[in-house]
Amino acid sequence: MSQPLMPHATASWLVDNTALTFEQIAQFCGLHILEVQAIADDTAATKLTGRDPLRSGELTQEEIEKGQNDPAYRLQIQKEPDQAMRTKGPRYTPVSKRQDKPDGVSWLIRNHPELSDGQIGRLIGTTRTTIQAIRERNHWNIANIQPKDPVTLGLTSQRELDAAVAKAAKARGAEAPRDLRIDEDRAALIEELRAEREAAAREAEAALAAEDAETNAGANAEPSAEDVFRS
Repeated sequence: MSQPLMPHATASWLVDNTALTFEQIAQFCGLHILEVQAIADDTAATKLTGRDPLRSGELTQEEIEKGQNDPAYRLQIQKEPDQAMRTKGPRYTPVSKRQDKPDGVSWLIRNHPELSDGQIGRLIGTTRTTIQAIRERNHWNIANIQPKDPVTLGLTSQRELDAAVAKAAKARGAEAPRDLRIDEDRAALIEELRAEREAAAREAEAALAAEDAETNAGANAEPSAEDVFRS
């Protein structure tokens, strides 16, 4: 199912401005219900500025009212977000992923030495100066750089990487090399990211369970003799 353009910001607006259930908001925005709970409790890492889905045309007031009247109703997106169009110029990389660029460059240098600095720069969206510094191991943060597959990191696509490798191999008059470590690295990184995500979900669930237990314990506590005397 299509999701709103900015799911977390949209969820924040729906929490503040509607009577929809957390489950309905999570389903519409493609989030985990605990993420919506964190947004509602202001325990998310960053305070979000709400994004009105009515103004963007992704929801209508009638659709919201249907959901408010029936907690089991699943909201339907009215207008899918416009697809981002690739324009000429340097590759744009989200701020959250820019710190991963050196890791991606290091991985390409190690696994695809046939790629030129220009090709690596176009794939990752970085400068020749940075690539050269990593190649010569005099980058300012070289001690913390760990080679990681840029495809898995979301810095480029597998299709673009394969095309660049094939082009470089053709220029050298050889077949595109195949390094068996590539699949192993990718599988290891995917497993690492999955483990981190599952650990975060378990921590959130444990915190929510502890909060519910504390609330229930307070509600079920027997009144003291002093409380009985006062009543």
